[in-house]
Amino acid sequence: MRSLRKTVLLAILVSVVLVLALLHSWPTRAYTTVDVWQRPGPIVESHLEERLPEPNHQLGNLPYRLRESVASLLARNGCVCEGESGGVNLPFAQLLFPRVSAHPLHTAFEASELEEMRRRRAKEYQSFQMRSQSPADVLIVAEANNPLQYPTQGVEVRPLKTILIPGLALQDLPREHYSVNITATLGTLNVAAEVEGVKIKGDGEMHMTLSSSLLPNLNRQLQFVTYTNTLFHPSTADTVEFETEGHQAIFIIKIRHGVTPKLYNTGPKGEYNVSAFVTIATKTFLRYDKLQDLIDSVRRYYPTVTIVIADDSENPQAVSGPYIEHYIMPFGKGWFAGRNLAVSQVTTKYVLWVDDDFIFTSNTKLEKLVDVLERTTLDLTGHTVAQAMSIQQTSVCVCVCVQVGGAVREATGYTATYRQTISIEQGEKDGDCLHMRRGFHHVIQGFPNCVVTDGVINFFLARTDKVQQVGFDPRLARVAHLEFFIDGLGSLHVGSCDDVIVNHATKIKLPWVSQSESDKTYAKFRYPSASSDATHTKNGLLFFKNRFQCLTHN
Repeated sequence: MRSLRKTVLLAILVSVVLVLALLHSWPTRAYTTVDVWQRPGPIVESHLEERLPEPNHQLGNLPYRLRESVASLLARNGCVCEGESGGVNLPFAQLLFPRVSAHPLHTAFEASELEEMRRRRAKEYQSFQMRSQSPADVLIVAEANNPLQYPTQGVEVRPLKTILIPGLALQDLPREHYSVNITATLGTLNVAAEVEGVKIKGDGEMHMTLSSSLLPNLNRQLQFVTYTNTLFHPSTADTVEFETEGHQAIFIIKIRHGVTPKLYNTGPKGEYNVSAFVTIATKTFLRYDKLQDLIDSVRRYYPTVTIVIADDSENPQAVSGPYIEHYIMPFGKGWFAGRNLAVSQVTTKYVLWVDDDFIFTSNTKLEKLVDVLERTTLDLTGHTVAQAMSIQQTSVCVCVCVQVGGAVREATGYTATYRQTISIEQGEKDGDCLHMRRGFHHVIQGFPNCVVTDGVINFFLARTDKVQQVGFDPRLARVAHLEFFIDGLGSLHVGSCDDVIVNHATKIKLPWVSQSESDKTYAKFRYPSASSDATHTKNGLLFFKNRFQCLTHN
């Protein structure tokens, strides 16, 4: 019994020793509290402010002549949305002689809630600026005749990684002793190698000094200076100071993960295999007869292209067949919610958005659309919609051609464009001004039928990942389209080509053709009045979410 106790005690003692040894050898990591806001900090901010050039009062006394044609192009402190008054009140006057109209967006809210909305918007905007801006956005002015050589752009390090800082050097100065200081804020400095005759102080810290009586040795040592990021942030920038006696320079090191690519296997080279490149996406509501016409027309030319359908009808009907994916949504969920659902299921490189009442023809050459995106930096191209009206119980056929992103040929023979340019004029606390105009920026070299613009209508081919990145605001249920391009302004490179055509079922109401009940229900949801909640929702989002005070368009 006594020997058993000894054995148990010995086992316990050995276990305690092993646990203590394990705890002692267990790797530990010291965690620090880090301010993740992307701001340079008070010390660096003061240095940057000191480096901004002071007004030269001697220069202020020199006379000058203002060049109005150029000065008027400069940004103003604030923006104003002004419409054009007058004009000719004739049929098709707005089509033939388009005038600019202006709409204040704050009218989406009641007067009693407007001030509270403005307060919330200002708070959100301040938070947005702090999240989206980094030291890489700060103005830095280089001093004249600075003997310091340093990189002005292009220095980048992955978070918590180390790089050699390229391009550091000190130009020849008549001195007996040379010394440079380097200071970082989000990382440490060190040297990858030591050069004889150079004294190093502060290596492994945020501030490091290199000194030598031999300038070539000092410059050789500067070639081995390293920067290690120590404060993690997935995308920010460090402001690095580089100075010698009487001279100072500041440069930026970007700290960010590399962009993870999303690559698509489109098969062997040769002619474009549209089925491997493109998925067709559409949103349907009640109009199953028109949807079936769309599917039948697609299958006539592209039998194996996948068609993704988002459906928010009240009583969904089955839509099946090869290469068809039919997704049911809650009733009346809405236009942009359906776009989000359909696009989220696309796995091909490109997505072709179509309305459910489009009809493919021999002129709907998807290979041409793919070719434009494959050979340019465009993210999205809009194309042509020809509106065809076939009238039942008669052999008459009337054609009305409408361009989406290109030329518009009306029944009158008049030709116009439906491409939209979008610009934002910076405002003050009331918000920015949004301006939309018909037109485009320039023709694309190599594609004479294509132009660069900012917005197109409902027939477009786009890079799937870019559309998913921008997304469609699901709060826009009834009245929406260009809001997608407004949200994508600055990230979407948009084009428009007029040599690929899809037909569009007519929206012209003929007195001797009665509407079906489903068509009447569809029209009630699809075309709300200007005073409806849908219009107020759209204007409210432009006011609050996008921080616009007004909108002008022609």
